[in-house]
Amino acid sequence: MSKADDYRAKLRTVDHWDAYLLAESGLPGPRGNLELAQVVADEGNADLFWRYTGYSADLAPVNSPYEFLAFCGVVGLGRLLAEGNQDLLPTLRRFASDPRWRLREAVAMAMQRLGDADMDALIAELEQWSRGTPLEQRAAAAAICEPRLLKQPQYALAALKILDTITTSISLAGDRRGEDFLALRKGLGYCWSVAAAALPAAGMPAMEKWLVFADKDIHWIMRENLKKERLVRVDANWVERWRNHTAHQ
Repeated sequence: MSKADDYRAKLRTVDHWDAYLLAESGLPGPRGNLELAQVVADEGNADLFWRYTGYSADLAPVNSPYEFLAFCGVVGLGRLLAEGNQDLLPTLRRFASDPRWRLREAVAMAMQRLGDADMDALIAELEQWSRGTPLEQRAAAAAICEPRLLKQPQYALAALKILDTITTSISLAGDRRGEDFLALRKGLGYCWSVAAAALPAAGMPAMEKWLVFADKDIHWIMRENLKKERLVRVDANWVERWRNHTAHQ
C-alpha cells in the first residue's frame, strides 16, 4: 500500500478527523503533508472543507498545524469545483491572495484538479487571473504550469500565452518592492521552464523573446528558468547558449 492508501484507510475508520490531521500535518516544519491533504480532498465533504477554510490567518498562522486544516479545505474546494461547482471560483480566486504562502499553493493545487477534469474551463478562468493582481497572476502561473496538464500541445500553448501575458505585466510594473510582486517573480522563475519543456518548438522561441528583453526582473526570471534541469534535458546546447548570453547582460 502507498502512503496515500494508508491515509485513506485511516480516515475511513476515524469519525472526527481534526486531531489526526493536526498530528500528521507535518507542521511546524519545512513541508506540510501534501499526500494527506490530497486524500482529505478526495474523502471529505463540503461541510468539512468550508469549516476548514474558516481557519483564517489569525486563527491558523503560518507554520501552525491548524494552517494545515485550512490548506486541506482549499484543496477540497478544488475537488468540488472539478465536480462541477463553478460557484467556487471566486472563493478560490480570493484565497490566491491569502497572506499565507501555503494557502496560495493550495489554490494552485485546487485549480489543477479542475484542469484534470476540464482543461478548457481551467484555461478560461486562468486567462482572467493572468490579468489580475500579482498574487492572482502567480496562482494562474503555478496552476497551469503542471506537467501532467500540458501533455497536449494546445494546452501547452495556452500556458505559454498565460505566461506571456503575466510577463508583459512585469515589464510594465512600477513599484517592484512589495512582497506580492516578489512572490510573482519567484513563481515565474520556474514556470516558464515547465511550459517550454512541454512544447519546446513553441516554448523556447517564446522564452527567447524575453531573454533579450531589457528588464532586470525579467532577466532574473529567465536566468532562473535556464537553471532548471527539465530544460537541459530538452536541449542542453540551447540552454548553454542562452546561459552564456545572459551572463553578459
